Amino acid sequence: MSGERWTAVVMRAAFFLLLGASLVRFLIRHPGEPRTPWIIALSAVLALLYVLGPVPLSHPAPRRFAWLGAVVAVWMVLVVLAPSFAWCAVPLFFTGLRTLSPRRALALVVVLTAFVVAAQLKLSSGGFDPNLVLAPPAVAAIATAVFVHMQRQADRQRQLIDDLIRTRRELAATERREGTLAERQRLSMEIHDTLAQGLSSQRMLLQAADRVWGTDPEAAHRHVRTAASIAERNLAEARRFVRDLAPADLADGGSLEQALRALAARETDESGGLTVRCHVEGTPAGPLPDRVASALLRIAQGALANVREHARATTATLTLTHLGDQVVLDVADDGVGFDAASAASVAAPDAAGTRGHGLPAMQARVRQLGGTLAVESAPGEGTVLSAAIPLDVLS
Repeated sequence: MSGERWTAVVMRAAFFLLLGASLVRFLIRHPGEPRTPWIIALSAVLALLYVLGPVPLSHPAPRRFAWLGAVVAVWMVLVVLAPSFAWCAVPLFFTGLRTLSPRRALALVVVLTAFVVAAQLKLSSGGFDPNLVLAPPAVAAIATAVFVHMQRQADRQRQLIDDLIRTRRELAATERREGTLAERQRLSMEIHDTLAQGLSSQRMLLQAADRVWGTDPEAAHRHVRTAASIAERNLAEARRFVRDLAPADLADGGSLEQALRALAARETDESGGLTVRCHVEGTPAGPLPDRVASALLRIAQGALANVREHARATTATLTLTHLGDQVVLDVADDGVGFDAASAASVAAPDAAGTRGHGLPAMQARVRQLGGTLAVESAPGEGTVLSAAIPLDVLS
């Protein structure tokens, strides 16, 4: 139960208690008086009216004013006939403050207080008593201050709740937008690491076949067969991509070690242009989470695509190391290398917009899993790319 409703219940109980006590006091002190039936009848009418209210602010103003006016009028008549009913004014203070606007409620409190003072002075038989004049206004001021404070607290609480609900809605909308952007980025990386890289390799192989078609038909046919094999793998990736975006090499329960070995075999050039080896070190504590295995395989695919397209390397090595609380993938090549300090400029898109997803995509994948990506390279000394992903935070 809220504080405001609890206060209303307490004031309602206090009103009936004071009304009953005032009636009992009158009957004890004035037995058999002619006005007794009127006092009893008016007390019953006042109790009945109070049971029908208080009318909340959501009701039309004329109805609220009529109800409160009837309650106050009956109470004033009672006070005139029996001044002891004056203390029923305290619950009426709260009723007026809850029912009327602030200005009208304060005016009603002043009128009720004046009536209480007059009644107390009428009951006084020992001369003028300052307490009879000062106590009722003091009680009225305290009651009004308490109610206004509680009302402000309730309004502030409602405002905070409204702000909280609005903030939660805005946060949910922001999370949905961020989720959409993250999914778009993920799809972009998936397409780059699969279809785009495969198409790039096919184009290079077909261009090489075209160059040697007349002078070395066997080499040209070999390039075409390799391009066809890559196209077949790309078709499988595309189908898997449409189905659930998981790497085809990891489908049907395949392990990351098996997928990396299959990748190394496919990327090895039969003509001796590039040899890719795969090593696995350490013993895994258990099966890798699907998203970790998928991310590391995509990173290996992207790294080998960069090796084939840019490094002019003859040997590349994939090394998967299990370290208990983390898994590390190293991709090393003996190519021309580059200045690692300017890796950001190397990773930037070129004028045609055909590059730039490689390293940034790898970095994004690793960051999403709480890992780190390091690139070590120097001109003429090859390149080593290392992706480390912790497993304890993913369990």
